[in-house]
Amino acid sequence: MPELPEVETVMRGLRARLEGRTIARAQVNRADLRFPIPPGLERRLTGAAVTGFRRRAKYILMRLAGGDSVLLHLGMSGRVAVSPPGSNAAPPLHEHLVLVSNEGWRIGLVDPRRFGALDLMPTAAEDAHRLLAGLGPEPLDPGFTPNRLSAALAGKRTPIKAALLDQRVVAGLGNIYVSEALFRAAISPLRSAHTIPGARAGRLVPAIQATLEEAIAAGGSSLRDYVQPDGELGYFQHAWKVYGREGEACERCPGAPGCGLIRRVAQAGRSSFYCPRTQR
Repeated sequence: MPELPEVETVMRGLRARLEGRTIARAQVNRADLRFPIPPGLERRLTGAAVTGFRRRAKYILMRLAGGDSVLLHLGMSGRVAVSPPGSNAAPPLHEHLVLVSNEGWRIGLVDPRRFGALDLMPTAAEDAHRLLAGLGPEPLDPGFTPNRLSAALAGKRTPIKAALLDQRVVAGLGNIYVSEALFRAAISPLRSAHTIPGARAGRLVPAIQATLEEAIAAGGSSLRDYVQPDGELGYFQHAWKVYGREGEACERCPGAPGCGLIRRVAQAGRSSFYCPRTQR
């Protein structure tokens, strides 16, 4: 599933092509994805001026003149395909929504597995939407501080990896970047969340933020079907320190006495990667 950096990258690509422009044509090719698509979406989008974009967790919100917002979630295999004006390229398979700007840019939502989502809501009620209302703080917002994370984790007996994947604790984190942030903070994914408040939270918050910022700067990571809107692949996976590197040496302790190799463990059906020597 595309994670926060990938979604941020897609959102920025859409902003570059649609913000301040008009949607000259909209076409909805099916009635539902994970949920039913609002029946009036095609009509509402055609001729609409796009005033701005916002990302909330792993959701993209496209704001329209007149006070409505379109919610977009990429699901597990969704991506956005962008074609320049005058392109004769054949439309991709599994394209469920097409937007054509007044400048001729063609934007298509492609989702082979149809786990994505599209919805329409008043802009003023974005945060009350059923998919957004229970989300925790954004990890890159100034309000996400060690004190706030400490308060959210106090008393939690689940492993810290599972706690950070709980979107009520912090919004938008996914499996890859939690593993990378825990490595950066030298915290084991197996450690109980209730032991994190205090000094460990003081290491973990900046580790989360630095990991996400580096991944966004790199254009997100390319996994399976994910590509950026302009077709370029993200490349943060080349900077992974632990994720997907089971059996390799940890860069913090190569050759050190007693140094182990990066280990993979299953947690709640997902793989966690960590260095058992340096992450405690």
